[in-house]
Formats: sequence, structure tokens, C-alpha cells
Amino acid sequence: MDRVIPYRGFEIRVTLRLVEEDMYNVTFQITGHNVGRTSVDGAIVDVRRGPFSQRWAYLIGEIAGQAAIDLILGPES
Repeated sequence: MDRVIPYRGFEIRVTLRLVEEDMYNVTFQITGHNVGRTSVDGAIVDVRRGPFSQRWAYLIGEIAGQAAIDLILGPES
């Protein structure tokens, strides 16, 4: 199950994988802009401390992706 969230000119693709009944592991992938110099464009990142319920998995994946983008770009002005 995938969800794509636009954020600050990037796209965060959150992917859930069912591991138990109603429990999911989550990964996120950042694409957009030219962030190849930091070697993160397109990298698939596993979110630790799972599994999570579906709602939590999407929320945690989105927040983790946003935090990674904020690290790349710095704070919004």
C-alpha cells in the first residue's frame, strides 16, 4: 500500500508492508529536486520500532520523510 505526499517541492512515498494482522512495517522514499549530492534521492529508508497500525504507519512515515527533507533544506523561512 503506497501513499505519496508532496512536501516542500519533494515527494515522500510511504509504503506499508503487512507483517501481522492489521500491523505494518513502513518505509519511505524521497524523490524530487536534485539531492543526488547527498545520496538520498530515491533511497528507501526503513522506519524502525515497528510494526504499527495502518494509521500510525502512514503518519510516522510522513513525519520521518518530512524530517529528512527539513534536514536537507534547512528550516523554512
